[in-house]
Amino acid sequence: MHRYRRGPARALAVACLVGGATAGAATPPSDDRGFFEPGHWRLALSPYSLHFAPSEEHKPVYAVALEWQRDDGWLWGGSYFSNSFGQPSGYLYLGQRLEGVSWAPQFFAQWTGGLMYGYRGKFEDKVPLNNNGFSPGLLLSVGWAFDKRFSTQMNLLGSAGLMWQLSYDFR
Repeated sequence: MHRYRRGPARALAVACLVGGATAGAATPPSDDRGFFEPGHWRLALSPYSLHFAPSEEHKPVYAVALEWQRDDGWLWGGSYFSNSFGQPSGYLYLGQRLEGVSWAPQFFAQWTGGLMYGYRGKFEDKVPLNNNGFSPGLLLSVGWAFDKRFSTQMNLLGSAGLMWQLSYDFR
Protein backbone atom coordinates (compact mmCIF):
# COMPACT_ATOMS: atom_id res chain seq x y z
CA MET A 1 0.00 0.00 0.00
CA HIS A 2 1.35 3.39 -1.00
CA ARG A 3 1.16 6.09 1.63
CA TYR A 4 1.23 9.75 0.72
CA ARG A 5 3.48 12.05 2.72
CA ARG A 6 2.08 14.85 4.80
CA GLY A 7 3.74 18.08 5.83
CA PRO A 8 5.01 21.35 4.34
CA ALA A 9 5.30 19.84 0.86
CA ARG A 10 1.49 19.53 0.76
CA ALA A 11 1.01 23.28 0.18
CA LEU A 12 3.58 23.27 -2.62
CA ALA A 13 1.97 20.22 -4.25
CA VAL A 14 -1.50 21.81 -4.14
CA ALA A 15 -0.12 25.03 -5.67
CA CYS A 16 1.56 23.05 -8.45
CA LEU A 17 -1.57 21.00 -9.09
CA VAL A 18 -3.80 24.06 -9.31
CA GLY A 19 -1.26 26.04 -11.34
CA GLY A 20 -0.58 23.15 -13.70
CA ALA A 21 -4.26 22.41 -14.24
CA THR A 22 -4.96 26.00 -15.25
CA ALA A 23 -1.73 26.90 -17.06
CA GLY A 24 -2.79 25.69 -20.51
CA ALA A 25 -6.53 26.22 -20.09
CA ALA A 26 -8.52 28.71 -22.09
CA THR A 27 -9.57 31.93 -20.42
CA PRO A 28 -12.51 31.31 -18.08
CA PRO A 29 -15.86 32.85 -18.98
CA SER A 30 -15.94 36.53 -18.10
CA ASP A 31 -19.00 38.04 -19.77
CA ASP A 32 -21.65 39.77 -17.71
CA ARG A 33 -24.14 36.88 -18.07
CA GLY A 34 -22.43 34.73 -15.42
CA PHE A 35 -22.30 30.98 -15.32
CA PHE A 36 -26.01 30.39 -15.96
CA GLU A 37 -26.63 31.94 -19.39
CA PRO A 38 -26.72 30.54 -22.01
CA GLY A 39 -26.41 26.83 -21.35
CA HIS A 40 -28.14 23.73 -20.06
CA TRP A 41 -28.27 21.28 -17.15
CA ARG A 42 -26.86 17.77 -17.40
CA LEU A 43 -27.69 14.76 -15.22
CA ALA A 44 -25.05 12.03 -15.17
CA LEU A 45 -25.15 8.53 -13.70
CA SER A 46 -22.23 6.15 -13.32
CA PRO A 47 -23.36 2.56 -12.94
CA TYR A 48 -19.95 0.85 -13.16
CA SER A 49 -16.30 1.40 -12.30
CA LEU A 50 -13.27 -0.73 -13.04
CA HIS A 51 -10.29 -0.79 -10.66
CA PHE A 52 -6.86 -1.25 -12.24
CA ALA A 53 -5.70 -3.19 -9.15
CA PRO A 54 -8.76 -4.82 -7.57
CA SER A 55 -8.70 -5.45 -3.82
CA GLU A 56 -10.92 -7.39 -1.42
CA GLU A 57 -11.52 -4.04 0.33
CA HIS A 58 -13.10 -2.54 -2.80
CA LYS A 59 -16.83 -2.02 -2.99
CA PRO A 60 -18.92 -1.15 -6.08
CA VAL A 61 -18.63 2.53 -7.01
CA TYR A 62 -21.75 4.41 -8.10
CA ALA A 63 -22.16 8.12 -8.79
CA VAL A 64 -24.76 10.72 -9.69
CA ALA A 65 -23.84 14.23 -10.86
CA LEU A 66 -25.63 17.42 -11.81
CA GLU A 67 -23.79 20.05 -13.82
CA TRP A 68 -24.43 23.27 -15.68
CA GLN A 69 -22.70 23.59 -19.05
CA ARG A 70 -22.49 26.92 -20.78
CA ASP A 71 -22.75 27.02 -24.56
CA ASP A 72 -19.06 28.01 -24.69
CA GLY A 73 -18.10 24.62 -23.14
CA TRP A 74 -17.31 25.74 -19.58
CA LEU A 75 -19.12 23.81 -16.87
CA TRP A 76 -19.47 23.46 -13.12
CA GLY A 77 -21.22 20.92 -10.97
CA GLY A 78 -21.27 18.46 -8.16
CA SER A 79 -21.27 14.72 -7.76
CA TYR A 80 -22.32 12.39 -4.97
CA PHE A 81 -20.69 8.95 -5.07
CA SER A 82 -19.81 5.91 -3.03
CA ASN A 83 -16.05 5.65 -3.09
CA SER A 84 -14.06 2.45 -3.61
CA PHE A 85 -14.40 1.61 0.09
CA GLY A 86 -18.15 2.19 0.40
CA GLN A 87 -17.88 5.64 1.99
CA PRO A 88 -20.32 8.37 0.92
CA SER A 89 -18.29 11.04 -0.92
CA GLY A 90 -18.69 14.23 -2.93
CA TYR A 91 -16.90 16.23 -5.61
CA LEU A 92 -17.49 19.94 -6.45
CA TYR A 93 -15.84 21.02 -9.69
CA LEU A 94 -15.25 23.45 -12.53
CA GLY A 95 -14.21 22.27 -15.97
CA GLN A 96 -14.55 22.40 -19.72
CA ARG A 97 -15.99 20.16 -22.43
CA LEU A 98 -14.22 20.26 -25.79
CA GLU A 99 -16.63 19.00 -28.43
CA GLY A 100 -16.17 17.59 -31.89
CA VAL A 101 -13.33 17.06 -34.28
CA SER A 102 -13.69 17.19 -38.06
CA TRP A 103 -13.63 13.40 -38.50
CA ALA A 104 -15.94 12.67 -35.53
CA PRO A 105 -18.22 15.53 -34.45
CA GLN A 106 -19.85 13.29 -31.79
CA PHE A 107 -16.53 12.82 -29.95
CA PHE A 108 -15.69 15.03 -26.96
CA ALA A 109 -13.08 15.37 -24.26
CA GLN A 110 -13.70 16.86 -20.84
CA TRP A 111 -11.68 17.86 -17.80
CA THR A 112 -12.83 18.91 -14.36
CA GLY A 113 -10.91 20.03 -11.31
CA GLY A 114 -12.18 20.73 -7.85
CA LEU A 115 -12.53 19.63 -4.26
CA MET A 116 -13.37 16.07 -3.23
CA TYR A 117 -14.62 14.91 0.15
CA GLY A 118 -14.51 11.28 1.30
CA TYR A 119 -11.76 8.74 1.99
CA ARG A 120 -11.72 9.00 5.77
CA GLY A 121 -10.36 6.87 8.57
CA LYS A 122 -8.14 4.00 7.52
CA PHE A 123 -8.66 4.91 3.84
CA GLU A 124 -7.43 8.50 4.24
CA ASP A 125 -4.13 7.79 2.49
CA LYS A 126 -5.76 6.24 -0.60
CA VAL A 127 -5.92 9.64 -2.33
CA PRO A 128 -3.10 12.20 -2.49
CA LEU A 129 -3.11 15.40 -0.42
CA ASN A 130 -6.03 14.25 1.75
CA ASN A 131 -6.60 16.36 4.84
CA ASN A 132 -9.47 15.23 7.11
CA GLY A 133 -11.31 13.75 4.13
CA PHE A 134 -10.80 16.76 1.81
CA SER A 135 -8.51 16.49 -1.23
CA PRO A 136 -8.11 18.05 -4.66
CA GLY A 137 -9.77 16.20 -7.51
CA LEU A 138 -9.08 16.04 -11.23
CA LEU A 139 -11.02 14.00 -13.81
CA LEU A 140 -10.04 13.54 -17.44
CA SER A 141 -12.71 12.08 -19.71
CA VAL A 142 -13.48 11.13 -23.28
CA GLY A 143 -16.96 10.53 -24.59
CA TRP A 144 -19.43 10.12 -27.41
CA ALA A 145 -22.67 12.07 -27.92
CA PHE A 146 -25.38 9.90 -29.44
CA ASP A 147 -27.53 12.98 -30.09
CA LYS A 148 -28.08 16.44 -28.50
CA ARG A 149 -29.33 14.90 -25.24
CA PHE A 150 -27.74 11.48 -24.63
CA SER A 151 -24.03 10.77 -24.26
CA THR A 152 -21.64 8.33 -22.66
CA GLN A 153 -18.14 8.91 -21.38
CA MET A 154 -15.23 7.20 -19.67
CA ASN A 155 -13.67 9.01 -16.69
CA LEU A 156 -10.08 8.32 -15.67
CA LEU A 157 -9.92 8.05 -11.86
CA GLY A 158 -6.25 8.90 -11.45
CA SER A 159 -4.18 5.74 -11.27
CA ALA A 160 -7.05 3.84 -9.59
CA GLY A 161 -9.39 2.98 -12.45
CA LEU A 162 -12.06 3.96 -14.95
CA MET A 163 -15.66 5.02 -14.41
CA TRP A 164 -18.33 4.60 -17.10
CA GLN A 165 -20.90 7.39 -17.23
CA LEU A 166 -24.24 7.97 -18.98
CA SER A 167 -25.56 11.53 -19.33
CA TYR A 168 -28.77 13.30 -20.26
CA ASP A 169 -28.74 16.99 -21.24
CA PHE A 170 -31.86 19.03 -20.42
CA ARG A 171 -31.98 21.23 -23.54
